[in-house]
Amino acid sequence: MLRGLYTAASGMIAQQRKHDIVTNNIANINTPGFKGGNGINRSFPEVLISRIRSGKDEPGAVQVGRLNTGVMAEENVSLHAQGDIQETNNPFDFALVSNIQVPGARFDSSGKYVDANGQRVIQPQAFFTILNGAGEQRYSLNGKFSLDASGQMIDSEGHQVLGRDGQPIILVDSGTGTPITNFRITRTGQFTNVDGQPIIGAGGPMSLLITRVEDPNQLIREGNGLYRLNAEDQGAFRPTDGQDQVEVRQGYIERSNVDAGQSMVDMMAALRAYEANQKMVQYYDKSMEKAVNEIGRV
Repeated sequence: MLRGLYTAASGMIAQQRKHDIVTNNIANINTPGFKGGNGINRSFPEVLISRIRSGKDEPGAVQVGRLNTGVMAEENVSLHAQGDIQETNNPFDFALVSNIQVPGARFDSSGKYVDANGQRVIQPQAFFTILNGAGEQRYSLNGKFSLDASGQMIDSEGHQVLGRDGQPIILVDSGTGTPITNFRITRTGQFTNVDGQPIIGAGGPMSLLITRVEDPNQLIREGNGLYRLNAEDQGAFRPTDGQDQVEVRQGYIERSNVDAGQSMVDMMAALRAYEANQKMVQYYDKSMEKAVNEIGRV
């Protein structure tokens, strides 16, 4: 009986976590570049049930069957499908349109391909490269940038945006020392003036550092639209080149890829599953109460 109680309780915890993930998706439905999460549940290892034979002519044990003892919320996987591109007409807004291909792979709408041998291939994704407050490199798809008083390009949280030379982008007129606000950007991320001439910085022509992450499922959310890679995964990225199908669009932002309708369905399903497990806990509680207060007196 207690095993069933623990199984129902584990189901409640798993559905609560799934509900939290969907709620977070809905809360960020208007956050530029946000990628919705998907809660993955996994059952606990199966238990092999056997009956020990009691007769002298029946040594050993007889296998009865297998029993699952509950479920756990294993991980929160981000869905890196491209979000809708929305025009803002703000020259400091940028969107990445990424469709990086891998030879021999045909990716589905979720960015996954499974070959004939069952090997899974994830579609690489492109990200803006950001320097956080601790001076560490991070990745983002929120392209709502601006210039501070010194001409440094920053994101909505005040983090510096990195250029292709690995240094923060500083758009300052060398003659007057004032920030450059009237600029254009090419599809590869290079900054130019209104006449199409490259803007030259301390390290040469100014250009956004667009990073190609080979397996976006290895990225870890840090909040505020930033992702990071573990130390052991640091070789799983590189700057994009002319062969990658990545385009930078000025005056646009990428909207969240969260489907509001599907999120509401998922949230209600998690709530109903939570309530079903809750009723099972109440049932086991009443059964144990009867066993103690009524059967125990006999």
